[in-house]
Parts: sequence; C-alpha cells; structure tokens
Amino acid sequence: MLRRLGTGVAALALAALGVVGLGQAPASAAPNFQVPFECGVTVTAATFSGHNPANSVDFQKSGITGMPVLASAAGTVTRVANEGDTSYGRWIELDHGSGWRTRYAHLSTQNVSVGQKVSLGAKIGTAGATGGVTGPHLHYEQIQNGTAVRATLNGVAVPYYDKTPFTSKNNCSGNPYTPTEVCGAGYSVINSKALSGAGTVYLLYNASNQNNCVVTLKSTSLGKASPTSAFLEVQGKQRTTDAGDFTYYAGPVRQAAGSTCVKWGGSVGANSYESPFEHCG
Repeated sequence: MLRRLGTGVAALALAALGVVGLGQAPASAAPNFQVPFECGVTVTAATFSGHNPANSVDFQKSGITGMPVLASAAGTVTRVANEGDTSYGRWIELDHGSGWRTRYAHLSTQNVSVGQKVSLGAKIGTAGATGGVTGPHLHYEQIQNGTAVRATLNGVAVPYYDKTPFTSKNNCSGNPYTPTEVCGAGYSVINSKALSGAGTVYLLYNASNQNNCVVTLKSTSLGKASPTSAFLEVQGKQRTTDAGDFTYYAGPVRQAAGSTCVKWGGSVGANSYESPFEHCG
C-alpha cells in the first residue's frame, strides 16, 4: 500500500539491498485519502454497477443530513457549484496535486470558496440530498488524471460492488498512521523521542527476524509535503536514511541488528534527534 506523498531519497545502502519501504511512493501516488466524516463516525460505503461516474462511492448513514463533510486529504478548492435539483446538486471539488482530485456531491451546505487551501479534516460542507437523488447521502469520487478510480480509504480499498462500513480516522489525533503500521507486522516500539511538537521518532524491533525499524511521524503540516527524515545505523555498518519532503512520515528504515548496538533518529523540519549507540542486545 502507498502511504504518503513526497520525493524522498533513500540511502544507497538500502537500495543496494533491494529493500523498498512502504513510503517509497512515486510523485503521482495517491494521498492517504481518509473517510470524509468526523473522527469516529461510521458510515456505509455503497458501490454499485452502473453508478455514474463509475467507481463513485455513496456514503450512507441514518441521519446523515447536516453532518459535517471533511476534506479527505489536504488540497485546494477548484469547484464550488450548484446544479439545483439535477445531477450533483451542491458539490465541491478539491485538487490534491499530482493529478489527484476528489468530489463531494449532494451537499446541503458548502463552507469553502474556490482557491481556498484546506487541510486534511477541514470542514468543507454538510451532507444532504440536493440534486438528482432519492434520499440523503454523500456522493464521493477519487479522480486521477480526470477519471474516477476505485476508492481507497486510509489505505483500505473500498469493496466493489457492496455496502461496507468504514469508521473515520480523519483527523482523529492528527497523523492517521502509527509506527507499527508503517514498519509492519511483528514490530513493537522499544523507544521514541518527541521532536518539540513537530513529530516523533520511533525505534521498533521485530524479535522474529531481529530487525530494527525507525520511522518519524509528523505532527505538523499533515497532508503537506515538508522536510522529514529517519535513519538507522547498526554499529559497524553503514547508516541508512530516508529523507525528503513527505506528507505524513519518513521511513520505514529497517536493518538487521540482533545483539548489535544501534544508533537511530530523525527530523521534522529544523527539529532533529540522534541517539547514541544503544539497545545492544
């Protein structure tokens, strides 16, 4: 799964080993789109054959009218339109860069204007039943280079064709990722260091393969590419680093360590941390 945007530069040692982290996304990779409702709200993602356009999602929920609709990723407002009693009714389009856009239709209210920049989780309107609909719901599209594609929410592909419950993690605690999610199954956090409110660097360990993993999670400028890094150095070996302009995290950087000491750290903007050699066995 592709979990972030940005142009990162991994150390040559990592490339030489043939290791590609989850975060190594090309420039055109999708943002980590979130459910466009408030944190903790569970909605049904309904998809069906013949939907226009294809691959659209209808979010359904009892009492959905008037519920806040949130930006599913940071972006710029490109359309705030009103088709009256036909088509989309009141709708909004956001541009997320790299050819990616989202649309939100059948809104009862619109709370943004064209050209406005919005962050992940910003309220852009409220759900309703405007346009050509038979009942209240939120029509939602993820668009790549002008074509609606099958939607993914917080890294989970929306099933087609079905009705599937999704619970929103949109702006729950800022960054939608966890260090164990980034490093993968089997890893547990063994140390961490806060970066003066800008983010946190985590050191994780997997006992089954004796690998360490480092990831830096941002707490600021979420959804916007900004300088972030993570590194791991096993004593006696070359340091490996993942650094670049990332939207949510740097890493994962993994190395086999076993009973060997490691030095680890990372940065968000001007805030950085580098440990001594430690965790030696």
